[in-house]
This record gives sequence, structure tokens and C-alpha cells, in this order.
Amino acid sequence: MTAPSATGAARRRHIVFFGNPLHGDDGFGPAVYERLAARRWPDGVSLSDAGTAGPTALALFEGFDEIVVVDASSPAGRPGRIWRPSRDEVFAETVSAGHGVGVGHLIRCVEATFEPVPAISFVAVEAASTTSFRMGLSEPVARAVEAVADLLLREHGEVAHG
Repeated sequence: MTAPSATGAARRRHIVFFGNPLHGDDGFGPAVYERLAARRWPDGVSLSDAGTAGPTALALFEGFDEIVVVDASSPAGRPGRIWRPSRDEVFAETVSAGHGVGVGHLIRCVEATFEPVPAISFVAVEAASTTSFRMGLSEPVARAVEAVADLLLREHGEVAHG
């Protein structure tokens, strides 16, 4: 069941997965999406594989009360580390060539475009490498796929089958 908002209406939550599976660990978001897409979710919870962050992804934020962004973060020495970056940490991102405009830039556009602005939270895994045209996740990032899928299921409530 979806929690009601302050106005009493059901809250609409959207889990948006970013990444490019052709760029190593940047494929983390799509891998988690594949793990969760076939599951049955409560009314008001939807999932989208957004690909790389770009202007077309802006539409995925419209009409929702809450957004959870799932993405790989830049390598920083602890591959596979699951963390919840703050808005400011996401805004401070650096984007390598070919990675789209970056989630931080996209969130700035969301905040400038939509009224009201949805509540946005982030779930990230630290990448080992985002090498262009190298398919497959590194071992620590591949292990994090299951852990993040379980985290999202606990927080957003899969509906029991049967």
C-alpha cells in the first residue's frame, strides 16, 4: 500500500535507474533494474530504466511525489560500497565524456522545471571502473546489485505473490 501524502492522496513513488551497461560498472543501475522489474510492486510505486542521464530523462520525474535515483558513482577507492549521497554530493559530481549530462545536472533541471519538486533521494554504489565499451560489472559492483535490490524491496515494499 502506498503511504498517503499530507493532503490524504496516495503518494506516487518512482525508482529511476541510471547507467550504461556498455561502460563497465556504469551498468549498475540497469543491472538492479533487471533484478527488480519483473516483481510486483505496491500501487503508486513504479520503476524505470532511464539509461544515461540526459534531457529525455526529465520526463521520468514529472507527476511523482518521491523519486529514488539508483546509479553508480565515480571510483574513489572502495568499489562496491553502497552509499546514499546527499543532494550536494550528487551536484558536485564530475562527468566523464560519453556519460550523459550527469545526474546532478538533471536534478538541477528537475528543481527548475517542476512545481512542486518531488522529494529526491539517491542510492549509489561506488564503481571500480567505468571504462567505455567494456561490458560487465566488476566483482564488487556485481555483488552490490543484490544488496541494493534487497534494500529497495525493504524500503518500498514488494507485493507478495499469490
